[in-house]
Amino acid sequence: MQTNLADFIKDTPEGIEADAILRTCVHCGFCTATCPTYQVLGDELDGPRGRIYLIKQVLEGTEPTIKTQQHLDRCLTCRNCESACPSGVEYGRLVDIGRSVVEKKVGRTMRESFQRNVLRKGLLSKKTFAAALALGRAARPLLPAALKAKVQPRRKPGMWPTARRERSMLLLDNCVQDALAPSIDAAAARVLDVAGITLKRVSAGGCCGALSHHLNAHDEAVAIVRANIDAWWPLVESGAEAIVVTASGCSVMVKDYGHFMKHDTAYAVKAERIAALARDVSEVIAAEWPKLKGKVKLSGEKIAYHPPCTLQHGMKLKGGVEGLLKDMGFGLTPVADSHLCCGSAGTYSVLQAQISNELKSRKLRSLTAGAPTQIATANIGCMTHLQSGTPLQVKHWIELLDERLA
Repeated sequence: MQTNLADFIKDTPEGIEADAILRTCVHCGFCTATCPTYQVLGDELDGPRGRIYLIKQVLEGTEPTIKTQQHLDRCLTCRNCESACPSGVEYGRLVDIGRSVVEKKVGRTMRESFQRNVLRKGLLSKKTFAAALALGRAARPLLPAALKAKVQPRRKPGMWPTARRERSMLLLDNCVQDALAPSIDAAAARVLDVAGITLKRVSAGGCCGALSHHLNAHDEAVAIVRANIDAWWPLVESGAEAIVVTASGCSVMVKDYGHFMKHDTAYAVKAERIAALARDVSEVIAAEWPKLKGKVKLSGEKIAYHPPCTLQHGMKLKGGVEGLLKDMGFGLTPVADSHLCCGSAGTYSVLQAQISNELKSRKLRSLTAGAPTQIATANIGCMTHLQSGTPLQVKHWIELLDERLA
């Protein structure tokens, strides 16, 4: 694709990156067929190719409108299009740049700004979110059905291992998972303890930074990333082998720290090192599987598995969890269109509720078609989103492994 970027952007780091990405696109349209929002809305401008054209026009000097912003807002950033693209277009990075530029030029209404600020501040404050969730759980019997479905009962974490193994890894202390499902991190700690690894929880930024980044609060995202790096760095220098992330939505962000901070002279080198050490929990378990496999009590249960977009498209880790689940003895039911997003996508389920709920309904029809006894996934956002639409229990797959080892 030929480009002629406007003076306001062409010589900036964002403009140089966007120009390189745009030039790799060959207009083939393979991405359109794989786009969840295009499948729901049927509008070319609500697919990757259409959004690429919109971003190109804006970067070349065309003034964006509210409609431009709406089409970019409707993108899930699932990156399914990247998996389908034969040219390797880094669409996820391009849409982040496009959204940021459009927001600066178009702005937000007072209602939109308030909603986004409340989401950011509420989710980033562990105390605020935990208190609100506790209140919701207490009042759950009285809540409307739609809200009641979103406020799930607390899952008890169980025991956190007290032994100190010779090997150690660090755990991302994320924003909402501790309140929603503390059982996930505790399960990971117990499983790694069996593998001879101590998992150390490190309190730092309270989030990976993705929430602020995707809501265009760039300075806030940078501050969070710096706080995480500062907290992890002494332990990395002391020999921590990896930084383990149990939510795939956070894994993909931490793995991108090197790129995200590459223009920060004080943190670029450290960020690159942290990104290299970042591991989704599925990668860690796969590496330790020879030690763990023989200790697993095999299950004959039939379950459905939903691979989050961040795992299969963002990190290109497709098939790994499925293999582990099969080794645990689980029978995996066939799931049609397993490459498609469930509609969670961070705050998308709140900001674009109608599209999100349609995608959730479609995903649950596919997941339940094979009559599974429960559903497994690898991301807290997908887990809570899917759970709000089904009576079947939805768990993180590491919880299933913890059960089989117990």
